[in-house]
Amino acid sequence: MKRLLLALLCFLSFSVYANEPTATTEEATDKKAFSPGEMILHHIGDSHEWHFATLGDEEHGTHFTIPLPVIAYRSAQGLQVFSSSKLAEGKVYEGLKLEHEHLVSEDGSKVYDFSITKNVASLLLSAALLLIVFTAVARGYAKRGSGAPKGIQSFFEPIIVFIRDEVAKKSIGPKYERYMPYLLTVFFFIWFNNLMGLMPGGANLTGNIAVTLTLAVLTLLITLFSSNKNYWHHIFATPGVPKPLLPIMIPVELIGIVVKPFSLMVRLFANITAGHIVTLSFISLIFIFQSIYVSPVSVAFGLFINVLELMVAILQAYIFTLLTAMYIGGAVEEHHDADYQMGGGDGAEPAHAH
Repeated sequence: MKRLLLALLCFLSFSVYANEPTATTEEATDKKAFSPGEMILHHIGDSHEWHFATLGDEEHGTHFTIPLPVIAYRSAQGLQVFSSSKLAEGKVYEGLKLEHEHLVSEDGSKVYDFSITKNVASLLLSAALLLIVFTAVARGYAKRGSGAPKGIQSFFEPIIVFIRDEVAKKSIGPKYERYMPYLLTVFFFIWFNNLMGLMPGGANLTGNIAVTLTLAVLTLLITLFSSNKNYWHHIFATPGVPKPLLPIMIPVELIGIVVKPFSLMVRLFANITAGHIVTLSFISLIFIFQSIYVSPVSVAFGLFINVLELMVAILQAYIFTLLTAMYIGGAVEEHHDADYQMGGGDGAEPAHAH
């Protein structure tokens, strides 16, 4: 039954990919009209409407689209709020229009766009989903205490315990508890949004560089504000390095502080976006070659990549959380943290530490 549901989900996903607005049925019969690059960029990019699928051709087919609020501010006109349906198909409304999903003014004046786009709507939806799920988990803990978990609590408890024991304790050490809320939030936020991005019509939220940048900046700020004098001593007076080399090492260490969260940002963005691009590329081969012999191969490879992305979804969430915990652990580490068995064990303080 699970395999059947997974196959159905992948089939529906391919149906959505093949029916993006930039790749209509009529265009698919014309090699010059069909643009794989345009279709792929349209799918992985943000938009002012939430398009799920198109049944039939683009002109006469049935569109499953949810218009989203457009919120714009111009110094002359002030705040303007209206539905994105008024700007659909190149329409102009109150002097505003969309050019490649960028809100511009016909008179060339500056437009500040605060619209609820597809990615923003997906972000709000995932936040609401997280609140609902983990409120239910928290109620389960409050009701049953240390008793056997039931229902949704029984599914998430092993994951929460894994993040606590295998990530937080081993990477941060005795001070892990204060960082658990952030680590759990980051892990489940990334995992949930990765999975939502694989659903038919889902938004590519974790494939948006602004979202991954925000997560990386949060990790950087928490690391810096948690750092102790031992951390900065390693930066400005690296142990074992001759003093004449410190002018070279200090800039390298300072650059490393920024590079670490930068690698978090790029890794998550690149891996999630690449998965979508590869899947869409295989599906595009059907319309490029227009051959029945290519279709089974394209669908098979596309299905394989789509299933592989289910594993990548949780793997990327784990990697981001693990590296975040390691960066925080390096910032809060003390000289005597080896006595706490940091980097292995349960992080409990041994008797001789006193």
